[in-house]
Amino acid sequence: MLAHLPVLHVIIPMMAAPACLILRRRDLVWFVALAATLMSFAVSIGLLLQVLESGPISYEFGGWEAPWGIEYRIDLLNAPLLLLVSGISAVALFAARKSIEAEIPKDRHALFYIAWLLCMAGLLGILATGDAFNVFVFLEISSLSAYTLIALGKNRKALWASYQYLIAGTIGATFILIGIGLMYMMTGTLNMADLSERLPEVSSSRTVFTAFAFFIVGVCLKLALFPLHVWLPNAYAYAPSVVTAFLAATATKVAVYILIRFKYGIFGFDFAFSSLPLQSIFLTLGLAGIFVASIAAIFQDNLKKLLAYSSVAQIGYLIVGLGLANETGLMATLLHMLNHGLMKGALFLALAAIVYRLGEAKLSEMHGLASRMPWTMAAFLIGGLSLIGVPLTVGFVSKWYLVTAALEHDWWPVAGLILLGSVVSVIYVWKVVEVVYFKAANERTAEVREAPLSILAPTWVLVAANLYFGINTELTVGITRMAAVSIFGGL
Repeated sequence: MLAHLPVLHVIIPMMAAPACLILRRRDLVWFVALAATLMSFAVSIGLLLQVLESGPISYEFGGWEAPWGIEYRIDLLNAPLLLLVSGISAVALFAARKSIEAEIPKDRHALFYIAWLLCMAGLLGILATGDAFNVFVFLEISSLSAYTLIALGKNRKALWASYQYLIAGTIGATFILIGIGLMYMMTGTLNMADLSERLPEVSSSRTVFTAFAFFIVGVCLKLALFPLHVWLPNAYAYAPSVVTAFLAATATKVAVYILIRFKYGIFGFDFAFSSLPLQSIFLTLGLAGIFVASIAAIFQDNLKKLLAYSSVAQIGYLIVGLGLANETGLMATLLHMLNHGLMKGALFLALAAIVYRLGEAKLSEMHGLASRMPWTMAAFLIGGLSLIGVPLTVGFVSKWYLVTAALEHDWWPVAGLILLGSVVSVIYVWKVVEVVYFKAANERTAEVREAPLSILAPTWVLVAANLYFGINTELTVGITRMAAVSIFGGL
């Protein structure tokens, strides 16, 4: 059984989805979905430990040796992200049982869990596969499921948000497929390791340049890099709250993983930064995204949309790390992928608790809410401090290494802009704190009670993780440093 761990964490949720379709009963379907997710989480822990102990794992399907057969490959780059996706999914599903009661009609609960499992399986498949075409296949599985999950929101605007995401996602996936097709045309292989060996031989071809351009633009659409982010705010704002928590913590991180895997592992560092002025493009768009999205967040009354714009800004930090084009910058990006997953998961689960009690997430309706929901708002406050990058939180650790990476180039203006971005985030976090802590409760909040434990407990698990990994950075920093060293060492 241990030999099959690389494929089990994808197969388990993939098999659980049709099982939920057959069972239909709400409580039973939730239990099956949760059990499948916990098993995938346990498998992900086993894979990470195995990679740390003995190095990358290669799993060949049907006994066909790579590159002829399909290969799953687990290494230091994707093993921590497998843990993040399955872990966030497990924590969010604990909260989902209660949360969706207020946001999704009862007759659609089974559909919700089926789509959730398929989305998770797709994200895990993207991370695990060593086959370029399978990346596209799993990307479509996760995307189609995400469109469904978003459309389940109780507001009719959820349908429009899902449609927007569908259009943008389809364009992005088409660009990615064109890029993969052109790579296959030039090399005759789809295995990533084989592609990395064959592409340099034809790297001067215009076809490879075109493939690279299509691929980069397609992935940037998927990860919502400014200014290709227009689909994300509405998708996060009108999806069911627990869906937003899952997608915000995982989906964009997986898209960034695809970018890193292909840019460094297949096209190679030299080609990636010489074929296009990618360093300048990433730094410019990343920094612009940080400020434009953060300023947009300041003016939002819908708290979910505020955090959605904040996510666009945090994606900017990830891309700036890649644009710095050094080992520390890559490490900072990998670290922030994990840390941002923890902080955004905590923040959106806290919002799920608010929506469960208030029925909406409008800041103008939350006067004095901290006096009625102290544990929920304390969780939101700590998540907000992490988002800013206050010491003793995971957000501080990520931004520390990001600034360090900029200073390694002596790029003081870039370091200054990264810090200034954190100052801007103080404004929209304080905007929330001022309303919920320093204004008197109104008629709407006066009778509100604290959120149920089934939502609070998962929220505080992620809050505790924000604090623990902000203080004890040995595991997260150690793994991401080893991953960055292995990638740059192989260039």
